[in-house]
Amino acid sequence: MNATIHPTTDCQSQLIGEGTTIWQFCVILANAVIGKDCNINAHCLIEGGAVIGDRVTIKSGNYIWNGITLEDDVFVGPNVTFTNDKYPKSKNKNFALLKTTVKKGASIGGGAVILPGITIGAGAVVGAGSVVTKDVPDGITVIGNPAKSI
Repeated sequence: MNATIHPTTDCQSQLIGEGTTIWQFCVILANAVIGKDCNINAHCLIEGGAVIGDRVTIKSGNYIWNGITLEDDVFVGPNVTFTNDKYPKSKNKNFALLKTTVKKGASIGGGAVILPGITIGAGAVVGAGSVVTKDVPDGITVIGNPAKSI
């Protein structure tokens, strides 16, 4: 592994690509997959079932949960909220992991909320603060609550 990982980061995964930089105070759990030439900014958590492609930028304050895939060249602005459980409850015995995919080259603006089981299409843009409740087609820009095409 030829990545740059800040000494304050708790990195438990060996699956980190060459040229990736992980900044201060991050937690990368075992089996998280992070591609080449990524930039993971400070105060992020990446769970063991998350998959991050090459050249992905994840700004500060993001939690990338199990079941979330960020394909190559994705941009995630600061404090985006990803979810992976449609009916979250403490100690939920009926937890059903819903997978979310952000396709190649998509961008998500800061503070957006992405509900579980969503696909954001290749090259799509999610405006800052938007709440994404359904799939976003390739190349489309969505804004608002709920997010709608513009």
